[in-house]
Amino acid sequence: MTHNPIEAFTELLTEKMKTKRGKHVQDATSKDLYYVIASIVNDKVHPHWLQTQETYNKKQPKQVFYLSMEFLVGRLLESNLLNCGLHDICTRSLKKLGFDPSEVYAQEHDAGLGNGGLGRLAACFLDSLASLSYPGHGYGIRYRYGLFEQKIIQDYQVEIPDYWLTEEYPWETRRADEAFIIHFNGEVLTEESKDGSLEFSYIHTDQVRAIPYDIPIVGYNNQVVNSLRLWSAESPKQEDEFFTTQNARYYHHLDHKNAIEQISGFLYPDDSSNEGKELRLKQQYFLVSASIQNIIMQYKKTSNPSLHHFHEFIAIQINDTHPSLAVPELMRILMDEEKFGWDKAWEITTKTIAYTNHTTLSEALEKWPKTMLQGLLPRIYMIINEINERFCQGIWFDHPELRDKIPELAIIADEQVHMAHLAIVGSFSVNGVARIHTEILKKKEMKSFYQLYPAKFNNKTNGITHRRWLLQVNPNLANLVTEVIGPSWIQRPKQLISLLRHSKDKPFLEKVDQVKHQNKQALAKYIKDKTGILVDDQSIFDVQIKRLHEYKRQLLNIFHVIYLYNELKENPNQHLTPRTFIFGAKAAPSYHLAKEVIKLINKVGNIINNDVDVRDRIKVVFLENYNVSLAEKIIPAADISEQISTASKEASGTGNMKLMMNGALTVGTLDGANIEIRDLVGDSNIFIFGLNADEVLNYYQFGGYSAKDIYQTDERIRKILDQLFQGVFGSNDLEFKDLYYHMLYHNDPYFVLKDFDSYIDTHEFIEQSYRDKTNWLTKSVTNIAYSGKFSSDRTIQEYASEIWNIRPIKR
Repeated sequence: MTHNPIEAFTELLTEKMKTKRGKHVQDATSKDLYYVIASIVNDKVHPHWLQTQETYNKKQPKQVFYLSMEFLVGRLLESNLLNCGLHDICTRSLKKLGFDPSEVYAQEHDAGLGNGGLGRLAACFLDSLASLSYPGHGYGIRYRYGLFEQKIIQDYQVEIPDYWLTEEYPWETRRADEAFIIHFNGEVLTEESKDGSLEFSYIHTDQVRAIPYDIPIVGYNNQVVNSLRLWSAESPKQEDEFFTTQNARYYHHLDHKNAIEQISGFLYPDDSSNEGKELRLKQQYFLVSASIQNIIMQYKKTSNPSLHHFHEFIAIQINDTHPSLAVPELMRILMDEEKFGWDKAWEITTKTIAYTNHTTLSEALEKWPKTMLQGLLPRIYMIINEINERFCQGIWFDHPELRDKIPELAIIADEQVHMAHLAIVGSFSVNGVARIHTEILKKKEMKSFYQLYPAKFNNKTNGITHRRWLLQVNPNLANLVTEVIGPSWIQRPKQLISLLRHSKDKPFLEKVDQVKHQNKQALAKYIKDKTGILVDDQSIFDVQIKRLHEYKRQLLNIFHVIYLYNELKENPNQHLTPRTFIFGAKAAPSYHLAKEVIKLINKVGNIINNDVDVRDRIKVVFLENYNVSLAEKIIPAADISEQISTASKEASGTGNMKLMMNGALTVGTLDGANIEIRDLVGDSNIFIFGLNADEVLNYYQFGGYSAKDIYQTDERIRKILDQLFQGVFGSNDLEFKDLYYHMLYHNDPYFVLKDFDSYIDTHEFIEQSYRDKTNWLTKSVTNIAYSGKFSSDRTIQEYASEIWNIRPIKR
């Protein structure tokens, strides 16, 4: 065997191709190569996976379990190769064999396990936990269908099923012997025990089997491999049992089996009906019940099996309100199965569970109809009701100053169960995800809870894994950084700050510019291949990529584009630095206004891109089916990062961090983590505009804003809205009237028109700044230098020391 690592890898790949796929390597397809390389990675990873678990079993450290309805892991082949130290070797081996590595890596389908920032944050956190050698694992659901695959057909968003498991997923291992039974519906029986206490039993339930599938989470260059355990819902009966019954019963069983499998069928089932709402609630309980049963079973195998000390060895972090049923489920198991009294069970529960809040939007703070929860989960409802009674009584007797607030603080109120309230009351820590977000929670949205529990509230500003979002997706920039400051930033990302010494070094800036231009050329080629649109790779790449929601204000962005178009049509000789506006976003299938915005972006793009008067100066590109893999193509090429949410609405944002880390300059409101970016890089290296959070909240509270007044006084806005009303961008004059009426007759609820003037002025300044290329590159490098603060390694270290009380494990 050769000692040259590339030759050794090539030999291994050649042999594996014969044994795994029955082919000579020269006859292999890209798909064959993907599966064989995944097999090589698994052979390297799995022994470390086993050794990591054995280390945890032997040393019995405190562990954290991260419960989330989403884990947006993206493709894992490249990141696993990178973390194993094989990425460069594999890439060079494939080239040596005559294959295109990017084509091979693209064979992997993005896992349909999440939608947006919440799920991608969870994936980054798992990466950092493993890379920092912390004992921490994820629990989620193995959805067979992702959110949806987005197609743009005649400018409309069309949703088609995202069946991402059509082919074998090489990273998962099914462990049917570690399944658990989950109970729904049924009856609760109460019986008095000999000591006078009440005992509860749960009978006539519908049973679901939760089958775990484990995915290894590979730490960077440290041989630590943690786990992401995903639950799949299956019938507790085996197929052969169905054939022993009568034919009619057989078909009934098949219907029942299908209904059970729907629990892990879809990410975000349509909740516009009661059936959809109930399915979503089933998913949430399915996740927490299977996970907590599993955690307790694993704990009992340790040398300290007494659950009295459970919270000393276990921390459970619930990611947003979706897993809030973890609170009553842990109580249920401790009381009904482990025979603890209420007080002790409550003490253990509230010392074990911590809650991350991700939003101030009332519609995202989940509430379930009381009757639905009572019917579907009768024992869980009883426990929630008891928690609520004790909580409200506690306020009445211990906090008379808050008695009048009881209706708004109660967990059960107005025939609804308020999941955020349950999570706050049942946890020992409540954290926001950016400094301003946490302050808004404390001072406004959850002010009364903060008065009750000031010690619970804390901030943990989000982060992103720099290993994927710089080292993997932008290797040329990463290599350039390593050239000038050395490789230590890869494991200590704050050392990126050393780039400041080079922020005015012209030869270095020229190299940074070359890398950016190469990335823009690659994206321009992708855009041409996918859309047929030819874009100028010398133009400003102005990027907004995120979920489509009114508060994220893609509408403000496209209004700016329309404004520029109108200006150029009126003044064709006006000098304008060429600009390419790039959008990527999915709208929820039932979110009509969001889908209208997507249609508007595409309609405006069609007109501008085909208008000979302006098309060399403005291009508009909407890239369909935005996901992690598409983000990895766009982010390294971006010049401008659009972070333009209505101030106070974006909890943190993580796209702002990814784009900053790749040298894009932020144009944004003082919202979420934009504020912390501004505080680091300084006002001269970011473009801030618009209302601040206090001004927005004052308008909401006291009124005084009139969209119609702005329409009457700003000719630019009046022209744009009139164009919408008159059907200038549509196939008929009714096409965008919903948007027109929403702006003027629903009083522009997210202040698009109010911030328009400031936004336009800021973009004028951006264009002027871009013309001074050296100064622009200095700003870009300054942003990269400060981006190490936003590594998820920093975030996880804060969670570990300030919330979970866990420590890295040395093997």
